[in-house]
Amino acid sequence: MDNKSIIKKLKLTIQLMELHEENPFKIRSYQSAVITIDRGEISLMEMNPEELQKINGIGKSIAEVIRSIIETGSFPYLEEMLSNTPEGLLEVMQLKGLGPKKIKTLWKELGITSTHELMEACQSGQVADLKGFGKKTQDTIIAALEFQASNLGKYLYAEIEELAFQLDGNLKEVFGENNVVRVGDFARNLEIISNLEWLIKTENRSEANTKLNEFEGLTQNYRLSSPFTWNGHLNDPEIALTFRLYPEEMFVNEFLIRTSSPEHLNFPANDGQTMAHIYRKKAYTSPEEAYEEAGMQYIPTELREGYFEVEAAKEHKLPKLVENEDLKGILHNHSTYSDGKHSLREMAEQCRDLGYEYLGISDHSQTAVYAGGLDVAKIERQHQEIEELNKELAPFKIFKGIESDILGDGSLDYPDEVLAKFDFIVSSIHSVLNMDTQKATARLLRAIQNPYTTILGHPTGRLLLRRDGYPIDHKTIIDACAKHNVAIEINANPWRLDLDWRWVHYALTQNVMIAINPDSHDKNTYNHMHYGVLVGRKGGLSKDMTLNALDKNEMEVYFEKRKATIKK
Repeated sequence: MDNKSIIKKLKLTIQLMELHEENPFKIRSYQSAVITIDRGEISLMEMNPEELQKINGIGKSIAEVIRSIIETGSFPYLEEMLSNTPEGLLEVMQLKGLGPKKIKTLWKELGITSTHELMEACQSGQVADLKGFGKKTQDTIIAALEFQASNLGKYLYAEIEELAFQLDGNLKEVFGENNVVRVGDFARNLEIISNLEWLIKTENRSEANTKLNEFEGLTQNYRLSSPFTWNGHLNDPEIALTFRLYPEEMFVNEFLIRTSSPEHLNFPANDGQTMAHIYRKKAYTSPEEAYEEAGMQYIPTELREGYFEVEAAKEHKLPKLVENEDLKGILHNHSTYSDGKHSLREMAEQCRDLGYEYLGISDHSQTAVYAGGLDVAKIERQHQEIEELNKELAPFKIFKGIESDILGDGSLDYPDEVLAKFDFIVSSIHSVLNMDTQKATARLLRAIQNPYTTILGHPTGRLLLRRDGYPIDHKTIIDACAKHNVAIEINANPWRLDLDWRWVHYALTQNVMIAINPDSHDKNTYNHMHYGVLVGRKGGLSKDMTLNALDKNEMEVYFEKRKATIKK
């Protein structure tokens, strides 16, 4: 149990209270507690009710609730509401775009208590006939249900990473360090994982199967398993598992096969042979040997996707991929000036202490009222604080930036005289996301053409496993960025990872710089940079094409030169 777990329980309580139309003042007290805990730095685990009550925003009753959650995982009021709510309705509550009032109408008027029943009611047209719904809402619900169904059993790479590495370590303890290797989608650092796979070197598959079944929390599916393959799942969280059992003479061949996408395996290589033919040609002693014999440059595991890597390897033109250590600063972050959790000083000091040379602060712009966007007066206060901190923290530097909302017509969120005050501008879309490709592309194009746009932020606005991004013509957008000298962001937030890695290589061929940014609203999420690097590497990103691999002095020159080209 930790603060995040407590927040999760309180948020569920709020949802149920809204569903059951409880007292609004009571709901507000829970909402206040969530905000307080989320923005606080103190662990609640060891605090007694009296200590909890001293925290602003937490009264006596909420303090008792928190202690109960810590000690038992729940509390009586939540359990009472859960007992009065059909279990399947909790799944319906997870759908995007359905508020508590609409859910209650579906429940009380149509008797809907599960997502399955909701889909049937939509398909029969019953939902459209309800007052306050209509066909458009019904179609939106169908789309949300289909999206939810398509993502069952899938996890973000970041969600499953720690668990996967823990299991990897446990397997190596049992089978030996050199006898276990990760393969499949996780080994290739894909952003969404639905199956974890390992290759295990063994001369006794029966014994290996027995050892695997002794692992706690694993369940084998005997129907799907075979002499060479253990198939099943991890129990908590439930995710598919595959262990491939092969003797030493087949181990390297299987490693190459199992760390390659079907597109990579089928890609033409030499003399009419595919990469699959090369990987199975003989019993190799190492992965590198297979490439040497084919006269090719070694292809790193994360690149084996069937895009550009084979042709580049044949010509020995694969780049040295960017690494975490190459990054000298981060340019998209939020502070308490807008919707961040930590002050400007706290964000800067943490960034410095992690070894970076500079921080780009880019709080939300004025239109983002919901996020405390900065008006002109607030900008001036922030810039004054930045100048004072830069004197104190030197040689570390804070660059003055803003995440400017791209408005509906593609214009930026301030007049030119305000935009000119910043060192750089991250231009992003946050509103009116239900656009078609033509409108979304035109909107982005106008923003890119604005001479003050330095970086195009999270280009599609997607949230992985939560919502699709708005559709854009990637090629047209990237070409425009090349023409107007605009960098494109890989937003390293694990829910975004946007620009998609599948478009990174094309951006590089057009000489478009890539900026890897965590979009941090919290000083503790700078570590998300790691996921942005993984995305960049999958697209073939090198250090020299990464904007924030520039050191502090180089970045100062970059910003100054770029601003000097803007015609006043």
